Amino acid sequence: MTIQEPTGVSGQSATAVVNEEAEATYWSQNYSKRGYIDADRPYGDYEPAYRHGWESRARLGNQPFRSIEADLERGWDKVMGASTLAWTQARSAVSDAWHRAGRPDVTLPLRDGS
Repeated sequence: MTIQEPTGVSGQSATAVVNEEAEATYWSQNYSKRGYIDADRPYGDYEPAYRHGWESRARLGNQPFRSIEADLERGWDKVMGASTLAWTQARSAVSDAWHRAGRPDVTLPLRDGS
C-alpha cells in the first residue's frame, strides 16, 4: 500500500517531489567538498552518479538506500553516459544524492565536518 501525502499538486506523492534544477545546482557547486571525490576527476564524471541518485529517489520514494542499492548498481551502466566511474567509485555520490533528495532542506556535512 502506498500512502501519498498532500503536496498541492494532484497525483504527486510527497516522496516523489525532487527539484532537479536545485539538485543539479547544489551538486555542481558542492561536489568537490565531498570526501570521496578524486580531485583529478571533473564534475562531469560525478554528475551522472548524482543524477542517478536524485532521479531514483524521485522514482522510488522513501525506501532505504540499502534496499535499492543493488538495483541502482545494475542500472549504473545504463545511466553513466560518458562518466568513467565504476560503480564502486560512483556509489558514494549516488548515495549522497539519494539521501539529500529525501531531505532537501538539510545540507550534508562537508569533508571537513562543517
